[in-house]
Amino acid sequence: TRGMELEPELMLQEARESVEAAQSYRRELSQRLQGLREARRQIKESASQTRDVLKQHFNDLKGTLAKLLDERLVTLLQEVDTIEQETIKPLDDCQKLIEHGVNTAEDLVQEGELAIRGGIGEQNEKLWSFTKKASHIQLDSLPEVPLLVDVPCLSAQLDDSILNIVKDHIFKHGTVASRPPVQIEELIEKPGGIIVRWCKVDDDFTAQDYRLQFRKCTSNHFEDVYVGSETEFIVLHIDPNVDYQFRVCARGDGRQEWSPWSVPQIGHSTLVPHEWTAGFEGYSLSSRRNIALRNDAESSGVLYSSAPTYFCGQTLTFRVETVGQPDRRDSIGVCAEKQNGYDSLQRDQAVCISTNGAVFVNGKEMTNQLPAVTSGSTVTFDVEAVTLGSTNNNEGGNFKLRVTISSNNREVVFDWLLDQSCGSLYFGCSFFYPGWKVLVF
Repeated sequence: TRGMELEPELMLQEARESVEAAQSYRRELSQRLQGLREARRQIKESASQTRDVLKQHFNDLKGTLAKLLDERLVTLLQEVDTIEQETIKPLDDCQKLIEHGVNTAEDLVQEGELAIRGGIGEQNEKLWSFTKKASHIQLDSLPEVPLLVDVPCLSAQLDDSILNIVKDHIFKHGTVASRPPVQIEELIEKPGGIIVRWCKVDDDFTAQDYRLQFRKCTSNHFEDVYVGSETEFIVLHIDPNVDYQFRVCARGDGRQEWSPWSVPQIGHSTLVPHEWTAGFEGYSLSSRRNIALRNDAESSGVLYSSAPTYFCGQTLTFRVETVGQPDRRDSIGVCAEKQNGYDSLQRDQAVCISTNGAVFVNGKEMTNQLPAVTSGSTVTFDVEAVTLGSTNNNEGGNFKLRVTISSNNREVVFDWLLDQSCGSLYFGCSFFYPGWKVLVF
């Protein structure tokens, strides 16, 4: 009977598990249905949008072509008018001359006939004055009338091959693409920023430039953040825990127009933006406090981050925007805690690079050196925990970190021993001369 009691228990347990499995299966399926609905919506909406764009474009073209043809017709009709007016004018002048001659001749004929009719008698006076008048008029000078072959005979030359040329262009005009030639590949969160990476998905498309846009999901207006040939870009000024949409398009080789936009991707950063400490005399900060400029103030010392916002496992990036006069005590780096009273991070419990490329670990200069820091240089720090807890070696530290510093395509890797275990670090910089400007992200 014990076995009999156990069986219903087992069956009940099995039934419960089956119900749970069915529920989770149903959840999965409904999620997939949702995915299908979104896919269908994307096809439908993009098809409808494409139809509208095509109709609008071809209507615009029709309007423009009609306008161009009308303008050309007006120009040609004006040419006809001009030729007609210019070549008719000399004929009009000639006609006036001939008509004047005809009138003169008619008057003379009438007067002469009268004089002759009077005979030679007492009307002699009339005959005499007519003869005198006739001798003054040149009755043998005739004006030139142009031959028909010498005057314009207007015609229009109209070449029908324009239709074939236009037809060829029209038949090749416009294409329909089933998907954009570039898509966003991944979004990587950074403190106060997001790295956007994209790639080409159309093998036949040769990209010359890319254009990246973003917007807050609450905004209805995208703005350009990058145009260039790179396939990744870090978008800064990202507020933490706010959704942003990103989209990218490309311009084909030798083309003016941009391709269609990629499918927008949503990303956000949960990481607090890195900030420099405000109110430090020797440095002026940008409004978001992620850019520090060494100013003309006399004071020296290390400018630290406002909080230990750099966590092991992340990449910390400094970009040198402008340079000043270098000094071997300059430093850019990370440390376990803020220690005032030092004029550089070339000290214990800190790792840094100097502007001349020297690398310091706990105040000791390493033999490996990086290239000197110049305007536009990017310096990155990658720190990973290697061992936790105490080790029985006599190296002085009980916590070991593996540090990689990269600059100008070169890198150094070393172990850094700390006195205490440390999950988050401060960063800092020190410059002795004004003009150095550093962005951190």
